[in-house]
Amino acid sequence: MTNQIHVAVLMGGWSNERPVSLMSGNGVADALERVGYKVSRVDMDRNVAQVLSGLRPDVVFNALHGVPGEDGSVQGMLDLMQIRYTHSGMVTSVIAIDKELTKQRLVPGGIPMPKGTIVESESLYAGDPLPRPYVLKPVNEGSSVGVAIVKSDSNYGNPISRDARGPWQEFDSLLAEPFIKGRELTVAVLGGKPLCVTELKPKSGFYDFDAKYTDGLTEHVCPAQIPADIEKYMMELAQRAHELLGCKGASRTDFRWDNELGRDGVFVLETNTQPGMTPLSLVPEQAKQMGISYEQLVDMLVKEALA
Repeated sequence: MTNQIHVAVLMGGWSNERPVSLMSGNGVADALERVGYKVSRVDMDRNVAQVLSGLRPDVVFNALHGVPGEDGSVQGMLDLMQIRYTHSGMVTSVIAIDKELTKQRLVPGGIPMPKGTIVESESLYAGDPLPRPYVLKPVNEGSSVGVAIVKSDSNYGNPISRDARGPWQEFDSLLAEPFIKGRELTVAVLGGKPLCVTELKPKSGFYDFDAKYTDGLTEHVCPAQIPADIEKYMMELAQRAHELLGCKGASRTDFRWDNELGRDGVFVLETNTQPGMTPLSLVPEQAKQMGISYEQLVDMLVKEALA
């Protein structure tokens, strides 16, 4: 029956993550065609509503990353057009892409997260908002875009120099959080159930945008070699975050774990409602580990959206 269902795969757009979205979208479109769906590939521009009206798809596979595909804008448009779509809805998307709103939703629900504060970028040139080391990140970006780790020996200067390259040159305000030492891990949730835990080991630096999407820069250990109780705890937290935020389809929750502190060293950094679907992406990798092929994964997401 899949050949009777028309899926428009929405990709590209104009965010910083356009190249990744195109990789995700084309991979998804190829897989859906192999399954037997009728597929239209839509590289989103400002006329996207008119394009979708002309196509009249049964469902949109949202393969966009960043703004406006991940922040509720596209979701709201599709709601108004009464077109079903994959992944999370408008309200969830608005909250989850905003790191401060996410904390306000998750922390009261028992999710451990680093304590942070919003700072004006201009204030950083006068002094540090937190003791070093600390992390600065945009409030409304994904894929570790614009993240900086400010250490005592960093070349940013002390205080941060106006000439130093960093997110303070691109964003008026930033979220400052204590740096959690230790290990980087992530858990995907699919259909409301956590899959497994992957540890991410960047060859240098930290798991930033380049490390995520450049082959060979990060080692993925899947499943992660961690104690069973920590694995279980992280999977429970990821599922709980998925539920508290009201996520649908697939989500991915990222963690830092200070293994010297055991369970008390586990912190959720964020939940991604539009996780990547590229060959290097973590959700397809974890699905494969659980015996779910890429084709089965995208088919599940479409069927959930239609249901």
